[in-house]
Amino acid sequence: MDWSLRTRAIAAGRPAAPGEPLNTPLVATSTYVAGGDFTYARESGTPTWVALEEAVGSLEGGYATAFASGIGAIAAVFELFPIGAGVAVPTVSYSGTRGLLEHAEKQGRFTVRQLDPEDTAAWQAAADEVDVLWIESPTNPMLQLMDYAALTGRRAKVVVDNTFATPLVQRPLTEGADVVVHSATKLIGGHSDLLLGVTIAKDETLARELRDARTRNGATPGALEAWLALRGLRTMPVRLAEQSKTAALLAERLSQHEAVTRVRYPGQGLMIAFELADAEAADRFCAALELIVHATSLGGVESLVERRSMYAAESHLPAGLIRFSVGLEDPEDLWRDLERALG
Repeated sequence: MDWSLRTRAIAAGRPAAPGEPLNTPLVATSTYVAGGDFTYARESGTPTWVALEEAVGSLEGGYATAFASGIGAIAAVFELFPIGAGVAVPTVSYSGTRGLLEHAEKQGRFTVRQLDPEDTAAWQAAADEVDVLWIESPTNPMLQLMDYAALTGRRAKVVVDNTFATPLVQRPLTEGADVVVHSATKLIGGHSDLLLGVTIAKDETLARELRDARTRNGATPGALEAWLALRGLRTMPVRLAEQSKTAALLAERLSQHEAVTRVRYPGQGLMIAFELADAEAADRFCAALELIVHATSLGGVESLVERRSMYAAESHLPAGLIRFSVGLEDPEDLWRDLERALG
């Protein structure tokens, strides 16, 4: 059946045979009795990984592979490309991705070209010149949108980090992308209690190469983490729907507050980026919050804020920029906390 994405998040990857448990159990083993489909977990995985991969793959429309972390998944994608490959990346994007690329460039593995994420013409030109386009839409943490559908079908392979949007908002493989990446630590897991990454390839050949990279590097997810991510995935549609409604409300109110100089909100999703006058104002705001937590990461049930320019790798960002991951708290409680902290 061609189930909706909301239904797939609930149903995909569930055991189907009579007498099996309703939910895929946490299979905590490294090895198996010889003669079956599973041999050694690093190579063949576990039933828990397989269920998670089936569910995420169904949502994105491709072949999923789970990794120990989001950055582990990103590193595996980079292994797909040969030494000397040209890679285009947004100037404003996840610092972990840019850090991996900077290291690879120093080693002579890649030639890296940084482009304005909103300059579609520059990206189109690069699509005919480089080997890989690394796309974020929305970008982290500025929430800029990229027209990746205008970049497919050219020389370059297109990889989309879909962590912020999730397949509930966009499905890049259906728009011609070759690989999608998620930090499942974030919205998929949804409870800030695991580290896990996922790649989803449009074809089985790419998926096999990614699984081989996982095996070579030992970037395998833990049994508990895979089980928690699968459990979190089941509620992602309802979580994201509620968080998006709250985010839209708070983005509108923030845009009207005199202390806020700019609000960036793409119109859907749970992420907001807003700017205060300077770093000092942003630090005072973060310190004054009582309900919303000043911490890194995003996508959990709790609301988090962070001044991203406090990190050396993101010092090029606006000094007063606040990245806001909207949780599931009462919207009015969140607004009261924001309004009081803004002064």
